Amino acid sequence: MDGSSRILFVLTDLIAPLVAGYLFHQRGLIRDRGINGLIRVNIVCFSTILALLSFWVLPLAPELLLLPVFGFLYVLLPGGIAQLFFARRYRNLLDRGAFMMSAMLVNIGTISGVCAFILYREPGFAYAQIIGTFQNFLLVVLCFPLAQYYRKKHDSQVQRIELRLSFREMFLTWNQLPVVGMGIGLLLDIGSVPRPELLADVFQILVHISAWVSLLPVGCLVDFHRARRFFRTVLNLLPLRFLIMPAIIWLLARPVFDDPVLFTTMILVALAPTAINAVLSSRLYQLNVDLAVASFLSTTVLYLVVVFPLLFLYLHQNGGTL
Repeated sequence: MDGSSRILFVLTDLIAPLVAGYLFHQRGLIRDRGINGLIRVNIVCFSTILALLSFWVLPLAPELLLLPVFGFLYVLLPGGIAQLFFARRYRNLLDRGAFMMSAMLVNIGTISGVCAFILYREPGFAYAQIIGTFQNFLLVVLCFPLAQYYRKKHDSQVQRIELRLSFREMFLTWNQLPVVGMGIGLLLDIGSVPRPELLADVFQILVHISAWVSLLPVGCLVDFHRARRFFRTVLNLLPLRFLIMPAIIWLLARPVFDDPVLFTTMILVALAPTAINAVLSSRLYQLNVDLAVASFLSTTVLYLVVVFPLLFLYLHQNGGTL
């Protein structure tokens, strides 16, 4: 499939499921139970299988050992910058907490993964998933406690609500199955077990299905009427997301990564929009959910309509790498 055909995946696999989810929910065709079921099916089934198949053919290189460091930087850097220069503008701590979640959590697993697949097939998808794994770790050990801190600090009644999560509750749940898939795929790759050619076609089909199953519920959660009040509020996330972060990652990664596919995927991830996990975290800890939704919508629309198409065209005309 040539480049001009693959760019259509932005419309069919990323924009279309968001629009469909929104319309389904507005017309009452899908309920909260169905939304939760789709989210669980995507994590437990599709994400696990895709992780296994992509890691099975991942080009093994010593520089992959540096990806955990960069995986943490994708969360810690925007969080630190947001705290120093932007967050204090939000006097309401529920707004500030939602803003911090929106700055720290980016959509690596779904949107960046599909876009990396459009550009580089299985290797690009696998690189994005590796980086996303470390964001998921920080989601539990850093972002959730931080969201709880803002909730508690805002609570005028000073009623302490402790977050009690055991090791099993944090790391041994069905949501961690994709990590198991990654491990199995890596073991097969290290063991030089050839992946059947038929599975390459299966992988491509599953990427498209997974994009729909993961993004359709996101479209169901969108409420334009309530979120539109905060679109101006989150404008300062745009330079952080689309200028500052890619520039920092470029400067840090250029001297240490020789693989052009890996390097370009890292820049692609650095440009990623706000993750739906920012919305879920805000809802879980009763922060300003509408602000998080506004951040998700504004950055995602700009990414899908402007940022990624321009990057795709540039790469298509310059040999596929930066």
